[in-house]
Amino acid sequence: MKKSEIKFIVGLDEKNIPEKIEWVAEDSLSQDLKETKSISLSLWDEEKKNTLRIDLWTKDMKTDDMKKFYIDCLGGLGQSILNSTGDEYMSKETNKLCDKLIDYIKNKSD
Repeated sequence: MKKSEIKFIVGLDEKNIPEKIEWVAEDSLSQDLKETKSISLSLWDEEKKNTLRIDLWTKDMKTDDMKKFYIDCLGGLGQSILNSTGDEYMSKETNKLCDKLIDYIKNKSD
C-alpha cells in the first residue's frame, strides 16, 4: 500500500495561539511549505461513531475571511456528500445553506 504524508507546522506565540500555519503534501508538485491562515480537519472515529475535529487559525486572520472560509468548507462538504454517497438532497440542502450564508454576509456588510 502506498502512503502519502501531509504535514502541518504551527508556530505558536507565548500563549500557545497560532501565529503561523504552514503545510506541505508529500505528493504535491512543490515540496515548499505553503502558508495558510486557517485549517479545519475532520476525522471519523469508527469505534465511537463520531467526528473528531481540529480547527486552527492564526490570530491575524480577519473575521470576514474566517466566515468565508467556513462557507467554502460547507460548500466543499456539499460536493463531498454528493461524490461519496450520491445523496443529491443532502448536497443541495448544504448548498442552499451556503447561498443563505453568502446572502447574510453580503447584506450585513451593506
